[in-house]
Amino acid sequence: MSMQQAHHVRLGVVGTGLMGRAAAIAAVSHVDVTVTALANRSRPGADGLADDLRATGRDRPEVFDRLDDLLAAGVVDALIVATPDDQHADAVVAAAAAGVHVLVEKPFATRIDDAERALKAVRHAGTLGMCLFNHRWVPAYAQAKELAADLGAPVLAYARKNDTLHVPTQMLSWAENTTCAWFLSSHDIDLVTWLFDDDVAEVVASSRSGVLRARGIDTPDAVQIQCRFAGGAVATFESCWIYPDTFPTMTDSFVEVVYENGVVQLDRLAENITVADHTAYRHPRNVLLRTLHGRPSGAYHDAIRHFIDCVRTGAAPLVTLESSRHVTAVLAAAHESLRTGAPVRVAGAEG
Repeated sequence: MSMQQAHHVRLGVVGTGLMGRAAAIAAVSHVDVTVTALANRSRPGADGLADDLRATGRDRPEVFDRLDDLLAAGVVDALIVATPDDQHADAVVAAAAAGVHVLVEKPFATRIDDAERALKAVRHAGTLGMCLFNHRWVPAYAQAKELAADLGAPVLAYARKNDTLHVPTQMLSWAENTTCAWFLSSHDIDLVTWLFDDDVAEVVASSRSGVLRARGIDTPDAVQIQCRFAGGAVATFESCWIYPDTFPTMTDSFVEVVYENGVVQLDRLAENITVADHTAYRHPRNVLLRTLHGRPSGAYHDAIRHFIDCVRTGAAPLVTLESSRHVTAVLAAAHESLRTGAPVRVAGAEG
C-alpha cells in the first residue's frame, strides 16, 4: 500500500486483552479504518473481540492463532501491537519484515538490544512506526508543552504514576514479567523528555519489594529513578502499584516541571468529575479513555487516530521510534542501577 495514495486502512491487532480491545474499538471509530484481523495467544479472547466488533455492524475480523499467520495472509496495512511488555520487539520486527506499518503499546521494548533491533527493522523496511505514548495527546500536557516555550531552560521534574493492587494482581496476568517502572514510568519519561526537549544522560534507581512477592508475583512494589539530563536538569520518576483498591482511582498521576522562569503542575487525580454512591466515592477517569455520546474519545483514541492519519498520508508521527528507543534505554539503565546499586550511563546519551 502506498502511503501517499492510501485512503482506507486495513488494521490488525495482536494481543486482544484490555489494551488491544481498547485499541481496536478506538480504531474502528475512524471512518477510514477496518479492523480486518486479530491474533492472540488465547483464541477465545480474540474470538470474543471479533464477535463484539461484528455486533456493532462491522465485518467480523479474521482471527489467527499466530502473528506470523496474520501477516502472511496479506489482509492488513497496519498493525497494533498490544502484547505483554516483553514481547513487543518481536512483533514489531515481524510487522516491518512484512511491510506493515506498526503502532506498538508502551514501552517500545524492555531491552535496549530489542529496541535497537525493532528500530532498525522499521527503518530498513521504510514503514511507519510509532509507540503509543498517548500522554502527548492529553490536553493539559500538550498545553504545558506550548507554555514551556516562554519559561526558559528546564531545571527540575517530578513525576509519579502509582497504581492500585488491582493492576498487578488482577488486571495483568504477566506482571512478574515487567515492573511498575516499565509499565508506568515509561509514560512519564517520554512526557518529560518531550517537555524538556532533552535526553537523560545518567540514572540511579532504587526499589522496594515485599507485598507482591508475598502474593507470588516476583516484581518490585515500588521504584524510584533519579535522572540527570544532558542539559543539566534533574528529574525523579516514581512508580508504585500497591495502593489499596479503595483508592478512588486506579491510577494516581502527578507531574511537576520546573523551568528557570516558571513551574507547571499537572494533577490528574480528579478529572473534572466526582461521583458518590452508597458503595464508594470515586473520580471516574475521562482524559485517556471515555465514551462521549456513544463514541470512543480521549487521548488514547486521539493518539491512535494520529497514527492512522500518518499511515494514510505518509506524515511523520509525533512520537518517533528514536525517542521511544531512548525511553527504553533510560529504563534499562535504571534496572541495571537497581541490580548494581550504582549510577548508570544511558546507552547512546550525550552529556
